[in-house]
Amino acid sequence: MIYLDNAATTFPKPEEVYQAVDYTQRNIAVNVGRGSYKVASDAMKLVDETRYLMAELLGVETPNNVVFTPSATIAANQIIMGLEWDEYKTVYITPFEHNAIARPLHLMKERYNFEIVLLPFDSQTQEFDREEAENLFSQNPPDYVFVNHISNVTGAIVPIEAITELAKQHDAIVVVDASQSAGLKPLNMKKSNIDYVVFAGHKNLYASWGIGGFVSAYTARLATVLAGGTGSDSLNLNMASDSPVGFEVGSANIIAISSLNASLKWLKATGISVIADKKAQLMERLIQGLRAIGVKLYLPTHHTSVLSFNVDGYSANDVGTILSEEYDVAVRTGYHCAPYIHDLIDSHKSGGTVRVSVGYFNTEEDIDLLLDGIRSL
Repeated sequence: MIYLDNAATTFPKPEEVYQAVDYTQRNIAVNVGRGSYKVASDAMKLVDETRYLMAELLGVETPNNVVFTPSATIAANQIIMGLEWDEYKTVYITPFEHNAIARPLHLMKERYNFEIVLLPFDSQTQEFDREEAENLFSQNPPDYVFVNHISNVTGAIVPIEAITELAKQHDAIVVVDASQSAGLKPLNMKKSNIDYVVFAGHKNLYASWGIGGFVSAYTARLATVLAGGTGSDSLNLNMASDSPVGFEVGSANIIAISSLNASLKWLKATGISVIADKKAQLMERLIQGLRAIGVKLYLPTHHTSVLSFNVDGYSANDVGTILSEEYDVAVRTGYHCAPYIHDLIDSHKSGGTVRVSVGYFNTEEDIDLLLDGIRSL
């Protein structure tokens, strides 16, 4: 199989990740923070080290500001449902938001009846309209601004610093979904003045399933959303309010955390810029090939290793089925859990888009086989 669905989950993983998971499963797969014996202590050290590596990656000075969750979706829910809400709140979002952000916000809107406003982006270039955003903010100041750093549909890179600069003029809280960008694009929470960042281990961090999380700058406190055992202060029925213990409920997935530990070390050793450069070369080959064929490209001015397109006369789903059945090429088709962007790029008539997302382990031969399949249509 030629796997080109890395925006969903990177596959395969680095060999170091497979080895780490196997070692952990066989040697230290015990409850973290719930025992005084040596193996439990070793597991705790692994978690602490992983917290440090994640904090380093995202420019956070305090590792305890890193909270591990089973997924980015759960992390997003903890942030959104932990914020203060009432009918007077004004929320701005990008048109690139994933349902991990969009659905929890919609749920809270149904409860509190506040306003959600789309930030302005050009439908062709997918570039941020700063002047229009300034006008919107001046007329209706933001309380919360949610920013998807990289679109999982088109690969559009959103200018976080420009949006954050405007948002902070109104003292808004900024939440960045870095599920597609962490491990691929540099991101520094302190320099960019970001309040919360959500990350997904199984995407460009190249870890396994079962590990995601969020990082807080502690500019705002979150209410308790999940409650349960934490391994500490067990006679107290109230949840702790500090990070990370107040947000990490239940037994930590030490196996998944070990995969993140190994993948973060692999990213550091390999070099994020090296990974990004290789993927950029593959994307350029793909873009030039698709342009020569004449398909409809939804190509932003600034993009990364995700590309959407459609073929005249075919639905997106038909193209994906043909590529899979006749060429054994795996791409993603449809709406990609992103409810707003298809209005922006006008892809509803094709049933969404055909999405190709390359990974570090893809090759030029993979791209060429995909192009052969598209030419045959």
